[in-house]
Amino acid sequence: MKKIIFIGATLLMLGCGTAAADQSDSTAATAPQDVADIQHVMDAFHHAVVTHDGKGVSALFIDQGSTWVTVLSDKGFAAEKAKNASVKKIRVSSYQGFSSFVSSTKSALDPRHSDIRIMSDGAVASVYFHFDFVIDGKVENRGDETWQLVKTVDGWRIVAITYSSNPGTV
Repeated sequence: MKKIIFIGATLLMLGCGTAAADQSDSTAATAPQDVADIQHVMDAFHHAVVTHDGKGVSALFIDQGSTWVTVLSDKGFAAEKAKNASVKKIRVSSYQGFSSFVSSTKSALDPRHSDIRIMSDGAVASVYFHFDFVIDGKVENRGDETWQLVKTVDGWRIVAITYSSNPGTV
């Protein structure tokens, strides 16, 4: 019986070692050039928003199938629900609506990103970060945001943006 337990434990440890090796290989797969190129997309997004270039924002997304998802935090949902009883916790929209807002608003916009984490295998990528969305010098919204990107023949493009929203709580 002890021999069976020993053999089982040995096999389990070998399997865990292999899984850990596989995991570290995939974690190490993010090439420095991909990180730099994806950071360039983030910088281009920031520049386009600050300069009210809605077309520039749109150019960073794939043409079809992109999504834009806002999830109100519990606190943010309560604050918004107090103002409007029909508010939804989750809103699915598109980058086109945001691009239109960027182009048409007269307010100064400054999306700030921090604690940026980029992971990629060279074909797909994920970016996760904290954001503060500043309008006319005041933080109007903050939360965490994730982008899903794909590498096209023309470079990295955003497929989806999903973010938590905390308006009215900042």
